[in-house]
Amino acid sequence: MAEQRTIVVTGCSSGIGAHCARALKADGWRVFATVRKAEDLAGLEADGIEALLMDYTRAETISTLVGAVLERTGGRIDALFNNGAYGQPGAVEDLSTAALRAQFEANFFGWHELTRQVIPPMRKRGQGRIVQCSSILGVLPYRYRGAYTASKFALEGLSVTLRMELQGSGIHVSLIEPGPIATRFTANALVKIKENIDIENSPHAVDYIRQLARLEGSGPVNRHKLGPEAVYSVLKHALNSKKPRPHYPVTTPAKQGMVLKRLLPADLFYRLMRWTD
Repeated sequence: MAEQRTIVVTGCSSGIGAHCARALKADGWRVFATVRKAEDLAGLEADGIEALLMDYTRAETISTLVGAVLERTGGRIDALFNNGAYGQPGAVEDLSTAALRAQFEANFFGWHELTRQVIPPMRKRGQGRIVQCSSILGVLPYRYRGAYTASKFALEGLSVTLRMELQGSGIHVSLIEPGPIATRFTANALVKIKENIDIENSPHAVDYIRQLARLEGSGPVNRHKLGPEAVYSVLKHALNSKKPRPHYPVTTPAKQGMVLKRLLPADLFYRLMRWTD
């Protein structure tokens, strides 16, 4: 009987991470799911998932996590699904450097550190899968999402480079680029805009009010929004295919946006994005 494959999935307190951790468990994986808060461990453990604490912004917790997984598995990590992230809304001119730095610590630097630490055991076994849950905003820019977009653009560049560098090692790197997915991401973004943006005194105040209405659920509903199962369907391909793709766009807006970016002149495309809601 083949050994059970092991995977580390981050950001599993809710949304994409929580769904994918449980789906992977049901599909026969040994799942190590991470959360930032101790109170989120019990729900995962009740479903037979090995839940561990990790915070991307605290390097010591990343090392502790990797050490614990390697100890429990006898040195085996078959796959990593980097997923935990948040979005800091706000116009670029309204963002403090501190808020931008915090966005990168959680969405980029912590991901790099965890990825870097799982590569040696994968190299030792001559195989592995690294899947990054990026965003369509890692490919296409969007107003008032500059911090998040910048962190995902950086992730795209780093991950594609890593994919090329690992060619021939047996380790494959893929990026999933979701569009709108039904998660707590929007609720978390609402907290961050109120926490870090001076809405009242901004030249973008009118636009912020409209954005807040959408974040609070009183604005128009996005009819293209899918559930986290849409992400899991492509995650399975990235983990199991002999030739996993470098990019997996998810949702109709994400796929359409990628096509339009290739086909339209840059100026026209960016003007179109300027009025996209």
